[in-house]
Amino acid sequence: MKVLILCTGNSCRSQMAHGFLQSFDARLEVASAGTEASGQLNRKAVAAMKEIGIDISHHTSDSVEIYLGDEWDYVITVCGGANESCPAFIGKVKHRLHIGFDDPSHAVGTEEFIWSEYIRVRDEIKEAFWKLYTEEIKPQL
Repeated sequence: MKVLILCTGNSCRSQMAHGFLQSFDARLEVASAGTEASGQLNRKAVAAMKEIGIDISHHTSDSVEIYLGDEWDYVITVCGGANESCPAFIGKVKHRLHIGFDDPSHAVGTEEFIWSEYIRVRDEIKEAFWKLYTEEIKPQL
């Protein structure tokens, strides 16, 4: 089963979701991309995932353009910007979903507060994608 996770910058939320889905089941072919890919990973997102034993440091921040010709079982947007500007994968996507999350990179305040936002969003992503995996994806495998 092939799953593409989209965000605007492909540096934080989509990367965390990618890491979680891949950790849930090695049979899944997971990719993530951005509608305006930043070209780099958010270091706090990498650290937040490492804290719970998932290494996403080897991921790359890629443009959605490289995946437009592929067929996908799921294309999932995780931010409003990507949902609104998501290119059409006409006839090549079985399921198109939007599961939105706050962007922790926009958090303002103390370092402790900013870090807590990364942890909060990471945990919300894990919960939402675990639910998607157990209720929709796993039964199809």
